[in-house]
Amino acid sequence: VLRLPGGAAAPLHLQYLLEPLHPTVHTQRGATATLPCVLRALPHNYRVKWSKVEPANYRENIIIITNGLYHKNYGPLSPRVRLRHSHRYDASLTITDVALEDEGRYRCQLVNGLEDESISLTLHLEGVVFPYQPSNGRYKFNYHEAKRACEQQDSRLATYQQLYKAWTEGLDWCNAGWILDGTVHYPIINSREPCGGRLLLPGVRTYGARDKQKDRFDAFCFTSALQG
Repeated sequence: VLRLPGGAAAPLHLQYLLEPLHPTVHTQRGATATLPCVLRALPHNYRVKWSKVEPANYRENIIIITNGLYHKNYGPLSPRVRLRHSHRYDASLTITDVALEDEGRYRCQLVNGLEDESISLTLHLEGVVFPYQPSNGRYKFNYHEAKRACEQQDSRLATYQQLYKAWTEGLDWCNAGWILDGTVHYPIINSREPCGGRLLLPGVRTYGARDKQKDRFDAFCFTSALQG
């Protein structure tokens, strides 16, 4: 591994894979999305493995493995994924009928004997974040109840990135709510007394990670759908 001044690791030059021109692919629920992965060379015996990175449990879930001639699908995404394979150097992954849970980071890894290299891409769903609380008042959900409540609203708990984007677009909400990673936040644009006081700066304020069983808050849900 090449080290930069200060000890940081420098990215190694890709020998077999092309660096993606756009590492983030934007889509909506119900659409078809393609994550690009194109080889610049075809090693004699190689495999390409696609996986989805799950930050909540530090795991990578395998989606598909190919050797250029044959492929095998794995996991819950299996019925909705295929290799685009528009030419013999193309190992791009196509996902049909994109679902809310498909959003996140994906890895295309080429394995050539003892060598391997990979690229990372992000699938980003366009949509809206909305705060949600039950009709009997605020701060009634533990984490698992908040997760179910969003699903019952045809949505899912928002990620921090989705909540932050909603704040930049004008979401101003005084009640704290769970998000997908088990942390609790609330977005404030206009600082005011009931919401932490006038002296605190605007922003996505955080309570950090909370007890998923015992602590109770509202929920920030995210939904995405094709127009029309």
